Amino acid sequence: MSGNARCLLWGVGYVVATFLSFPHPLPFAGGAVLDLGAFVSFFAPLCLVLGLAGLRARPAALRAFGWTVLAHGCVLHFIYVVTVVYGHAPAWVGVIAPFALALYAAVIAALFGAGWGWLQGRGLANAWTAALLWTALDHLRGFLLTGWPWATMGYAQHLNPGLMGLAQWTGVYGLSFAVVLGGVALGEAVSAWRSGRKPGVGTAAALATLVALHVFGLATRISPGIDDDMLPDTVRIAAIQGNIDQGVKWNSTWTRRTLEIYETLSRRAGAEGAQVIVWPETAVPALVELDAGMRGRIEDLARETGAVLVVGGVGVDVAADGHVERFFDSAFIVDPEQGFLPGRYDKSHLVPFGEYVPLRGLLGRFLGAVASGIASGDVTPGAGPRAIDLTLEPGGRRVRVGVVICYELLFPDLVRRFVSDGGGVLLGITNDAWYGRTGAPYQFLAMTAMRSAETGVFGVRAANTGVSAVIDSGGWVRQATPIFEEAYRVADVPIRRPPGASGGTFYVRYGDVFATACWVGLLATAAFGLWKRRTGEPKEREETR
Repeated sequence: MSGNARCLLWGVGYVVATFLSFPHPLPFAGGAVLDLGAFVSFFAPLCLVLGLAGLRARPAALRAFGWTVLAHGCVLHFIYVVTVVYGHAPAWVGVIAPFALALYAAVIAALFGAGWGWLQGRGLANAWTAALLWTALDHLRGFLLTGWPWATMGYAQHLNPGLMGLAQWTGVYGLSFAVVLGGVALGEAVSAWRSGRKPGVGTAAALATLVALHVFGLATRISPGIDDDMLPDTVRIAAIQGNIDQGVKWNSTWTRRTLEIYETLSRRAGAEGAQVIVWPETAVPALVELDAGMRGRIEDLARETGAVLVVGGVGVDVAADGHVERFFDSAFIVDPEQGFLPGRYDKSHLVPFGEYVPLRGLLGRFLGAVASGIASGDVTPGAGPRAIDLTLEPGGRRVRVGVVICYELLFPDLVRRFVSDGGGVLLGITNDAWYGRTGAPYQFLAMTAMRSAETGVFGVRAANTGVSAVIDSGGWVRQATPIFEEAYRVADVPIRRPPGASGGTFYVRYGDVFATACWVGLLATAAFGLWKRRTGEPKEREETR
């Protein structure tokens, strides 16, 4: 096989393996989901490094960039639905949009390609340095230009109980490290065996480490039941899925019908003993703080069910002259006795071009935020993550929860701060109607599950059109709804004690220590490579292509 054909083969393999690393629904299969990431994801980094073999930094960066535009553009195919079906953009914009958004991941991949080419030129390219480089750049994706960490490779392992056990120590980044280390080491071992050689010590150590990480993860995996870190009593929590189509969500003629749906489902959950009832993001399509009738109706529902309602809606700040000054994507707490409580939680990490336009002075002439139903202009970010106290009836028991709103669930360091502030359970509220019947709702569910595995607390996810779910403290989805159906789920949820009492998981206490260690290891490798170059051993190889 010629070099160009081999290169094309590895490129296609990288694109296909990346796409199949994340869940996708199977059309005409009765709601079945194809989720092969626990196995296939190891081949994505392997195909990429094989396709970059022998290249120096610049050509390797260009090749990684181009392949990643295709790979992540395919994963992000749901952006077509966001832009065309609900954003009312022309079809050609919808075709281009996923690949335009994929440019973010492609820039990160180009950095990987450049780094890999540099390492190859100094004889330092191996499974260990690949894992360090990839993981450090995965971490960079979480905050560069506010971050866009969708399809981080570690999420592909969300069905692997061994590696999911690592999340409480390393966050999702440890899983990315394991995938790249194992995938590239497997390629090194196969190459050695095909050449009639034994795998080198580094390769053998990498494969042994992969096995050890699985064993360690299984041995230390957080128990999904009640343990010493849990409060003695569970709380009965319901997630409500109203299934309100995004096309009518902000239509004033649907406001009454929307509220009726949530009332009906909440009454059913209340009849099953729910003490906390969670509605999705912006479930109330009105400015509830300024609508006395709407507010009174929701307060009546809380009194009727006897449950605390956690209600997604649009928060506002009102100026002294009475006009609305700022809009927020908010969560309101409605107590059965006191009604709407002060101190709503306002989403702090907003979606660029979805809820606000970055550099509005420059770009605002040409672009508008997609989520225009919330506000006529930009949505305002809240002050930051914090836990909220709920008082449950009967008995007045108090529990502390973290209410995480949609996009915030993508950011592990942000979510861990809800738990470090005392949140004993994560209540995730979101509106996935934007994505249609694509892989996005299932991919988002996997990310939400990872947050529970990292923090060691149960999660209850209420999504407008699904997937709504109950997730245990080890990151396993216990109950899940079908998408695009009116539904609810009720479960007895253990509440983890505040971190001050039990310490919380390593990740809650110390954050991205593992990712930081990967940066340190990468910088040490770079320093060693520069030292070797100064000493002249080995000389940088000439590009062969």
